This record gives sequence, structure tokens and C-alpha cells, in this order.
Amino acid sequence: MDVASYEDFARGRLPGLLRYAAALTGETEQARDIVQEVMVRAFTRWRRISRLDYPDAYLRRMVTNEWTSWRRRWSVRTITVLPDEQLHNLADDAPDAMTAVSERDALRRALDTLPYRQRAALVLRYYEGLSYEECAQVLDCAEGTVRSACSRGAAALRRAVDLDVGTDVGPGAVPSLAWAKDLS
Repeated sequence: MDVASYEDFARGRLPGLLRYAAALTGETEQARDIVQEVMVRAFTRWRRISRLDYPDAYLRRMVTNEWTSWRRRWSVRTITVLPDEQLHNLADDAPDAMTAVSERDALRRALDTLPYRQRAALVLRYYEGLSYEECAQVLDCAEGTVRSACSRGAAALRRAVDLDVGTDVGPGAVPSLAWAKDLS
């Protein structure tokens, strides 16, 4: 097993995997746990993974599968709420901070209500910036299924959060998913 090549690969991909997992889970610690589990399993299978054409996509799929497994295992989820004093401090520091926190919280709650495939498709497409084809590879489904999941998920988010987003904006153009970048 080539440990040096795995270390180089992991060092370069870890921040992106953490951001992706944070966008899926909505929780920093859970994202770290999921990525840690995936990286341990990837290390044990590195010889096979390193020969793949797209090892990045394989690891994202592993993260998606681990998150899906976690959701199946734990039917009760915790919601992180900021204490009142932190919310007031945010309001004192910046006039728009309360609006940003409120919008981010609304989006998190709306994402939590989506079926896992819609949520994963939206995160992969608009946060990670993957093409529909790449999303389909990660989610192990047809490209049309990804398009449908993105469309339905975006419509549900618009209804829930009152977002003014077109049906197919470019990768990274959904500014409301930017909160996940702060979690890594």
C-alpha cells in the first residue's frame, strides 16, 4: 500500500470533503465524524480506490452513503440553536447579521425537511458545483433523476424559505448554501 500517495491525496481533498459533509449534515461535528469514518475506510481500500478514474467522486459517494446510513440509524435528530446572548451579540456587531442568521437558519430547517436524495442533489449541484452527470455518479442514479431532484428540491426550498432562485442557476450561484463553507 502506498501510504505517501494516500496522505497526499487526503491532504488535498479533506477540506472539500468536510465542506460537502457539512452542507449535507448541517452540523460541523457530525460532518467531521462522517469524513473521518470515510477517510479511515478509504485508507484500507486505497490500493483499489487509487486506480479509479475519479477517486474524488468515489469519496463523495462514500460520504453520501455514510450520511444516509447515519440518518437511518438515528431517527431523532438534534437541532443546534444559538443562545439568545449570542444572537444579540451578532446583532450588535453588524446590522445585517440577524437577517443573515435568520435566513441561514430558515434554509437549514428547509434543507432538513427535504428527502435525502433532493438534499444531496442540491448540495452536490449548487454547493459543490458538480455537473448533473457527476451528481448522478455520486448518487448512483440516472442524470434525469438528479435533474428532477434538484428541481423539486429547489421548488421546496423556494416555498419554504421564499428564495428568488431560477430553476437552473449555475454552480455556486445559490448564495444561501454559503453557510456550509463556514462550518469546515
